[in-house]
Amino acid sequence: MPTHVLAEAHGDETGALLSFLEAQRGGLRRAVLGLTDAQASKRPSASELSLAGLLKHVAETEQGWIETAQERPHSIERTEDTWHLSFQLEDGETTAGVLEFWDGVARRTEEFIRSVPSLNDTFPLPEAPWFPPQARQSMRWLLLHLIEETARHAGHADILRESLDGKTAFGLVDEERAAREG
Repeated sequence: MPTHVLAEAHGDETGALLSFLEAQRGGLRRAVLGLTDAQASKRPSASELSLAGLLKHVAETEQGWIETAQERPHSIERTEDTWHLSFQLEDGETTAGVLEFWDGVARRTEEFIRSVPSLNDTFPLPEAPWFPPQARQSMRWLLLHLIEETARHAGHADILRESLDGKTAFGLVDEERAAREG
């Protein structure tokens, strides 16, 4: 882990989980630091993944899970035919625009999570072959799942960025810090 997540106030489990989620988001955001849209859209490995595509996918996924927990329809519906679009910039989309969209998603995630009375509160999982029938999950599970999903893709982003120009997560942390302090 290239950054240290500050300890939460004693007993603030919600704050701790949100901090760990934000730390993983930071890893993905840093992966595109200083890149053009063209560079962020390159696929430097055998995979179809690009950095811009990972950002978009993680932002859409987080938004979808929060809307599921709120028992609201998804703002962005993906089907088997459009799933691939969540992994690539479409006409008119930019890396900066995806980051701005994700910032809004992150704000809404925090507002929602802080508004629920308890992390033990549950929501129904959608009907899908990979979920048990009538399954419910807690808000705690939701946050842990978002951390897991984001961390998985932050790891992918580390490999993609290093493949593009040799920069590693630790070096990007230093660049980000220098830019902030400079």
